[in-house]
Amino acid sequence: MTTVPATPTRTVEPDRRLPALGGFAPAVLAIELRRVLRNRRTLAFTLIMPGVFFLIFGLPQGGQSLDNGRPVTAYVMISLAVYAAMVATTSAGGAVATERALGWSRQLRLTPLRPSAYVATKLATAMTLGLLAVVVEFAVGAAAGVRIPAYVWLLSGLAAWVGSLVFAAFGLFIGYLVPAENVMQFLGPILAVLAMFGGLFVPVEVLPHVLQQVARFTPVYGVGELARAPLTGDGVSAAGVANMVFWALAFGVGATRLFRRDTARV
Repeated sequence: MTTVPATPTRTVEPDRRLPALGGFAPAVLAIELRRVLRNRRTLAFTLIMPGVFFLIFGLPQGGQSLDNGRPVTAYVMISLAVYAAMVATTSAGGAVATERALGWSRQLRLTPLRPSAYVATKLATAMTLGLLAVVVEFAVGAAAGVRIPAYVWLLSGLAAWVGSLVFAAFGLFIGYLVPAENVMQFLGPILAVLAMFGGLFVPVEVLPHVLQQVARFTPVYGVGELARAPLTGDGVSAAGVANMVFWALAFGVGATRLFRRDTARV
């Protein structure tokens, strides 16, 4: 009787290769965008209210001009565009607090998704909403009669949008720092105070001297200065650019670290 040798078994190792870009994918980004754009309350708060503020506070100043002859209404419009982008990106980033409460962020840690890719996806979603907020605010201003050179529209809008990256990272940072039920209670008053100090509601120059010095260290100051520079012609200071870069990096690194800490038990 001939014995047939047994076929050796082979153990198939699972593919543990990390995905490209740490898991950052256009498909995931598209899903995030659809989810955000379906939230009507968020869209109304971030896209409609700043436009209403311009009609209430900007239009009554239609006959006034800056020192260089540019309309004050354009100054108000650009400041409110910064505010609109700031609110939009912060609220989009802060939405991670809800995902934390549902346990979704911990589930993601079971996948090969890197924390940096997850944060990048959230930032890209927030920046898209911020761009939409700036476009809507500028459209309201143009429809209301604001007339400024084309390069001012372009450069100020671009600065307001790029600068909102600071607040996209800020929203993520706060979203991982406080519970879901408290996140908007923190963000609403904080954004209002920052907008006040950053010169979005009133010029920094009208504040008391001590508050003017404090304002230069707030996250809004650099963004507001950069966005209004093409209109006022004052130029952009190195301190303003450094302010914006510092806060963007600080909040971005902080959000990534908090994400790691929040999911460390998985």
